Amino acid sequence: MFTGIIEAIGSIRALTPKGGDVRVYVETGKLDLADVKLGDSIAVNGVCLTAVELPGDGFWADVSRETLAHTAFISLKAGSKVNLEKALTPTSRLGGHLVSGHVDGVGEVVARADNARAVQFTIRAPRELAKYIAHKGSITVDGTSLTVNSVNGAEFELTIVPHTLAETIMVDYRPGSQINLEVDLLARYLERLLLGDKAAEPKSSGMTASFLAAHGYLNK
Repeated sequence: MFTGIIEAIGSIRALTPKGGDVRVYVETGKLDLADVKLGDSIAVNGVCLTAVELPGDGFWADVSRETLAHTAFISLKAGSKVNLEKALTPTSRLGGHLVSGHVDGVGEVVARADNARAVQFTIRAPRELAKYIAHKGSITVDGTSLTVNSVNGAEFELTIVPHTLAETIMVDYRPGSQINLEVDLLARYLERLLLGDKAAEPKSSGMTASFLAAHGYLNK
């Protein structure tokens, strides 16, 4: 678990194909690794990764096909800046909100505008995530815990103060930037709870209508 309070900006030093997926080397900058052990979790742009090697100035981690397919990790390259946060401990301050490090979808920056000393971003979320995003609710953007200022369909607005801009990669966001989104944990669990006994019923086929249509099965 994480808090969504970014501790450092790091960078991707290497992305190495390995057995069908990828091994990544993250240079951690000012992040203190003194208490990090092999097997510990570190959030990289909101993606929970496991440290498998600790060479001193960063860590190596394995990135699965699942992560590559469902996050903006696929767009990273050597030199890309990333938000970093070590896993929550029992004595940590919960300055943001509870963040799992499991990305729900990839959003896109639609607009960026100055708002006094702050910057206002308009973000478009995947349609299936829109129901979880609420006015004044919490959302995680590339691992950063933020408050939603307004919602319009699948788009929502964020007002980012100078400190957050300086301490995260949001300073580099431009229209078209792809970003990792994690919705509030409580919203996801509440949806599941409201299903009641129906939650135990299996899906009829495990395949969505869009998947079937895309592969031509609905026409056969």
